[in-house]
Amino acid sequence: MSKLYKLGVIGNPIEHSMSPFIHSRFARHENISLEYLPYKINEPDFNKFVKEFFSDKYAKGLNVTLPYKKKAAEINGDISKEAKYINAVNTITNYKNKLYLASTDGVGFIDDINSKKFDLENKKILIIGAGAASESVLYKVANSKVNAITILNRTAEKSEMLQRKYSSIVPISLDVSSDCEFDLIINGSSAGLTGKFNPIDNFKFNSDAFFYDLNYSLTSTPFCKWAMTQSSNVHDGMGMLVYQAAHSFKIWFGLFPDAKKVIKDIEDMR
Repeated sequence: MSKLYKLGVIGNPIEHSMSPFIHSRFARHENISLEYLPYKINEPDFNKFVKEFFSDKYAKGLNVTLPYKKKAAEINGDISKEAKYINAVNTITNYKNKLYLASTDGVGFIDDINSKKFDLENKKILIIGAGAASESVLYKVANSKVNAITILNRTAEKSEMLQRKYSSIVPISLDVSSDCEFDLIINGSSAGLTGKFNPIDNFKFNSDAFFYDLNYSLTSTPFCKWAMTQSSNVHDGMGMLVYQAAHSFKIWFGLFPDAKKVIKDIEDMR
């Protein structure tokens, strides 16, 4: 019998997480024996839990989801350039008793939109929301030779902070009422899942524009329901979720699992 690796995902809430399903499918396809469990942890217990988890010699890695991605970036270990820049970690790896910290959200997003035949180069991007979810993809998007990015957020403080942080990489605007016609509209606001999505006024988009919700659900998110009244190119973040998981899996085991097969498994559940 092969070694049983111990893995999991830590967050709060965690009941909705698809990660255990996704990684169990990866393991089955790749013939790797692992235990991947969800862990609901309160914030005061976060550091203690991580330390105790990795004290197990079979503990291979942890995924981190909301609201702990920034807290995970404070863990004592080697952090990737991207994770350090965005100050967020979603993948922790134990290698020779040392922790390695990374973020696979951005590359997961890029892989998913590439699989949907969308090329970011020279495109004009609108990002709704300026929180952690938006910045998790902003780093990769800004470094993908896009033409310009506009950030729309309810409060100016967070969007202005991202503008200052990323404007040296790509032109960033905070005004959607210009004549700019967007090629990709990304929803990074939690309103796209947890509540009613308020339609965007005074913005223009190309006839073949993509609408993409970083949130995901086995049913349509509020953002996706609204976007379907605007375009036929509407996608939620389920594909991104699977691809970011695949990159975590590669960090842990050195091989990239068949993400498309698992995406199809999930689509068949919808």
